[in-house]
Amino acid sequence: MTMLKEGRPTAPVTVKDAHMAPATATGNRALMLEEALIFEIGSTDTTGVDFAPAPKLATRLGGLARGAIGLPGLSEQETVRHYTRLSRQNYAIDLGLFPLGSCTMKHNPRLNEKVARMPGFADLHPLAPQSTVQGALAVIHELAEWLVTLTGMHAVAMSPKAGAHGELCGLLAIRSALEARGDVRSVVLVPESAHGTNPATAAFCGYKVEDIPATPEGRVDLAALTARLGPDVAAVMITNPNTCGLFERDLKTISDAVHAAGAFVYCDGANFNAIVGRVRPGDLGVDAMHINLHKTFSTPHGGGGPGSGPVVLSEALAPYAPLPFVERQGDRFVLIEEESAEDHHAGTFGRMVAFHGQMGMFTRALAYILSHGADGLRQVAEDAVLNANYILRSLDDVLDAPFGGSGPCMHEALFSAKGLADGFTTLDIAKGLIDEGFHPMTMYFPLVVHGAMLVEPTETESKAALDQFIMALRSLAQRAKAGDEALKGAPYHAPRRRLDETLAARKPVLTWEAPTLAQAAE
Repeated sequence: MTMLKEGRPTAPVTVKDAHMAPATATGNRALMLEEALIFEIGSTDTTGVDFAPAPKLATRLGGLARGAIGLPGLSEQETVRHYTRLSRQNYAIDLGLFPLGSCTMKHNPRLNEKVARMPGFADLHPLAPQSTVQGALAVIHELAEWLVTLTGMHAVAMSPKAGAHGELCGLLAIRSALEARGDVRSVVLVPESAHGTNPATAAFCGYKVEDIPATPEGRVDLAALTARLGPDVAAVMITNPNTCGLFERDLKTISDAVHAAGAFVYCDGANFNAIVGRVRPGDLGVDAMHINLHKTFSTPHGGGGPGSGPVVLSEALAPYAPLPFVERQGDRFVLIEEESAEDHHAGTFGRMVAFHGQMGMFTRALAYILSHGADGLRQVAEDAVLNANYILRSLDDVLDAPFGGSGPCMHEALFSAKGLADGFTTLDIAKGLIDEGFHPMTMYFPLVVHGAMLVEPTETESKAALDQFIMALRSLAQRAKAGDEALKGAPYHAPRRRLDETLAARKPVLTWEAPTLAQAAE
């Protein structure tokens, strides 16, 4: 199997709009209210608040002084209406099923939010004396112990801020371990079924990246991988479960072969939520793995600050983990920094961040773990897999499932554009989903599948919610297979119609400019 090189269609197709309702005089569509830009409804000459004139003072900014920023003024009511109307155009997990799943949006239990907002956690400062934040350090330490236990690893670095940041942490630890034994290696092998950030991270770390093909059933080609191992290979980056939604059954065999060749195994833990409580990556020979707390342990994804991507490490890599980290010394917790690392952590590759981790993510993740317990986390994985397989088998009669014969999927159901009518693509189905009230699924990834549609329902969706989504996707698939021309113009009911994605990418309009007024004739 080879990776597809063709792009996806991006230009909208002109279709007849005869089936559409007539336009309204206001531009509003019932409760979907049209809202202009703030620059179009406000004025820089007015304001909704009265301020006394500011005293004239000499600037001390020199040439760095900022002039007028051109922010329009609105009354209080106009301001409230403007942002409320815009907020109604957002789609979120609190409105409906999000088929992008844990990668982007999954349910965040309100209990977690309550804990994160407790004053003892919410008002912490990273420079507070350690003696005054022993409770916070205890939370970090307890979460770290859970992550080590659930993965069967030896140690964990809590400071990385995201998945790709964690990947970098793992590869830096691998590079440090190789350098410590005087073994300079230059190549990282990345299977085609791996997570998309893996090759970018390896290249950023200074390694040459080589692809390993996937088998027709969507898993790593074991023969091709083992044949490529040699003294120049530093690591293999493998995703398990992989981006085809399948468990890599040969991972232990792969790990043994990689270790025999003197290299290390990096496992992308993006999909750990499919196996948490059931499989320990450490038992499969993994040396490093990042854990996206938002994917597996329900913390919010971005939106107000850094996320968190802790990296669990094997015994071989633990000495090279980054600073800082929390260590228990008797009845107190100590944050180990450069000045306190001493001999017991002299091999560290250094520091990745200014401060240790993201407290808001740590408190939410630990609250989630403790509220579920070990048995509850196991059920999370089981429910995620059950929901994905329900979608897969409910739709594989109308949508091509390229790896449907490879056994049960894990947390993601993967479909392709094969079998659609001539001229119809994955993009048409995705745009149709918007009209049906859903955010589109992951499209055109993984690249080993033509017109890929990757659906992850997560573990929290009810059967009723899944049935509605299945009904919508089934209807769209049938329309695309039947050649329903109207589908090429979707979405019709969204605030904005289909864009030319190529034009939007190459010539984006990122700022508002006042229209040029016509000059009166002399």
